[in-house]
Amino acid sequence: MTGARAFLRGRPLLADALLAGALLLFDVVFTLLSPREFGPGRLPTPWLWSVLCAAPVVLRRRAPVVAVGVALATLALPVWFDAVPNTQGLAFVVLTYTLAARGSAWRAALAAVVLWVPVMTLNAVVPLTSPLDVSSAYLVLNNLLTALVSYAVGRAVHARRTTLSALRERARAAEENQRTLAEQAVAQERRRIARELHDMVAHQVSVMGVLATGARRVLRRDPDAADEAIATIEQSSRTTLREMRRLLDVLRSDAEPAADLAPQPGLAGIEELVEQARQAGLPVTLAVAGDATPVPEGVALAVYRIVQEALANAVRHAGSATARVRVAVDDGRLTVEVTDTGRGAPPGPAGPGHGLVGMREWVGLYGGTLHTGPRPGGGFRVYARIPVEQADGVPAGAGGDRESR
Repeated sequence: MTGARAFLRGRPLLADALLAGALLLFDVVFTLLSPREFGPGRLPTPWLWSVLCAAPVVLRRRAPVVAVGVALATLALPVWFDAVPNTQGLAFVVLTYTLAARGSAWRAALAAVVLWVPVMTLNAVVPLTSPLDVSSAYLVLNNLLTALVSYAVGRAVHARRTTLSALRERARAAEENQRTLAEQAVAQERRRIARELHDMVAHQVSVMGVLATGARRVLRRDPDAADEAIATIEQSSRTTLREMRRLLDVLRSDAEPAADLAPQPGLAGIEELVEQARQAGLPVTLAVAGDATPVPEGVALAVYRIVQEALANAVRHAGSATARVRVAVDDGRLTVEVTDTGRGAPPGPAGPGHGLVGMREWVGLYGGTLHTGPRPGGGFRVYARIPVEQADGVPAGAGGDRESR
């Protein structure tokens, strides 16, 4: 039963045709069971009028205005043929109910007036020949009550449907709000856990720093104490690494992949990036000035990402051009510059999530500065300068230069 209802709900025209067929079947059964003097006869002609009167029901949802017009046209039957099939009154009831249940109140009321006022006018003006002595006033009152009941039932169904729709929408909004609140609660809890893990990791790192300082001071005069301190540092470093991994898992969103435990790329990987750009068809030269050995891994990763994004943009937008990558460590600062001689990015606003935003985030994370934009002589330039802090507080010094072509 549920499957048939769902099948007909997706095919309204077929459902309305079946309803019209049911009205016609009711008229046939009612006529066959009624005395001969009360029926329109058993000749084929009256049944054709019955089919015509049931036809508007087929169009009640697909074309309601046409259905009302066809129903009004059937009112000529009692005037011209003195025949009133039962499907005529039933069709008027169904149309009144349908328009009241599916449309606005004033449209439904207007349709009811258009349908039933002519009926009651014919009741008063054109009396029907019937074995029963029924007055015109009785017929008018009967049709008036039928119209009112049909309209009232339709409006009640309309109100119920509106209420159910509002309740469904409210339930959907409540479910969405509940989901949002749950996500916010999870995010807040993750931030709280991350803060606690950060405090614990920071404490462990501070302890390792203190122990390392003490071990270095007593290394020569008390090797056993230094060995014990180093063992504690080893254990603390393992604990810190585990907690750091947990911290990353907490900060990672559900849509992101699991943390990659492979070593992060650094300055040594820039040569590979240059080689990849060359294979992509962009001639690139690489120049490295100064000693990059003492550069912290985080700063090295930031420089790697900057060069990676700059070269990717050059490959996409530079066209037939050349590029140059220069990395220098001097006076406690690491400088990276990527230039090309191409046409640059096409005009138009850049959406969020582009590479320049990531560059600014990396540089800002380590307190550096970033300058990007077209070059005066053509092409594009990316320039970043990041402070380099070493563990012993001594800035990274200059060293030999080398260039790769």
